[in-house]
Amino acid sequence: MARRSDRPTLRTIAELTGLAVTTVSRALLDAPQIALETRQRVQRVAHEIGYQPDRAARHLRTGRTNVISFVLDPHDELLGFSTSMISGLTRALRDTQYHLVITPHFAEAPTLDPIEYILRNRMADGVVFSRTEPKDPRVKLLMENDFPFVSHGRTDLGIEHAFVDYDNAAFARMAVERLVSKGRRRLALILPPDRFMFRRHLLDGFQEAVERAGVASELPGDVNLDSDAADLYAWLTWRLRQPDPPDGMVCAGEVSALSIMAALSDQGLTVGKDFDLVVKQTSLLYDEVRPRIDAVYEDISEAGETLGKLLIRRIAGEKPDALQCLQEPVPRFTDRGHGTRAAIGARQSA
Repeated sequence: MARRSDRPTLRTIAELTGLAVTTVSRALLDAPQIALETRQRVQRVAHEIGYQPDRAARHLRTGRTNVISFVLDPHDELLGFSTSMISGLTRALRDTQYHLVITPHFAEAPTLDPIEYILRNRMADGVVFSRTEPKDPRVKLLMENDFPFVSHGRTDLGIEHAFVDYDNAAFARMAVERLVSKGRRRLALILPPDRFMFRRHLLDGFQEAVERAGVASELPGDVNLDSDAADLYAWLTWRLRQPDPPDGMVCAGEVSALSIMAALSDQGLTVGKDFDLVVKQTSLLYDEVRPRIDAVYEDISEAGETLGKLLIRRIAGEKPDALQCLQEPVPRFTDRGHGTRAAIGARQSA
């Protein structure tokens, strides 16, 4: 038995099992040419002694890293986004040879920086990233290099690539229809910044629904989903004091919705009575808000799991046009109850 201070190697396993080093190596790779009983015995011994493959050596030998990189673009609008996405990705990679590595992207740096770093140093076998732009340079660069990736979001590049996206147009239509059904006739939509693709999807769905319903609408130009909470609060406080203020609002972010609710409350307005709001929900937060708020759920953890599974298939050589998923919005309106709490909690703790 190897001393505790020694790092177990293939030779250590070979000595313990009485097998050749080459047989041990192939058994750990689950090669079908090796008998199942032998593979299981080798893998059991490897687990018992804490064997970890030398990733650097494997990289040199095979050109593979067995690493998937998630380029994390921190933002505060979706509560628990990072935790939920990582939870889903790790669930997808469980029982595979892949390890998840987080590559940070800082807001002040160009979006290409982390992608170029991964490509230049061959730090991963595939990459996941979010907050796509219509002409996203990351997608173009990765396609040019034939490097496997799946984006959380679509683009408008006119090329087929793997993605997982939430149907924001359907969310906006659903939210407008809900507000109109409650008698609201002057609706506002808080949009993301111009550079993001999902802004276009939200806007298309919203405009289609308000035109069909024949109600008035407005798009605040001074604030967006990435605005400071104080700026959103100040804008709505000002707008409520102007002629013909909105009486209903669609908000694709939980943090922004909190600022909106604070402004309404401080102006003496009650949600559900004087004003109605539909918010995109990505966490458990709005289950605890009173009065209850109409919400439409986006499952970020499920998106992460799907991203991971599709990326493994892309690395294996599947065509990107077969690796596309559009998540449907799930209404959680106040008269239908908020029954998905257990499901959300289970996914976040997985």
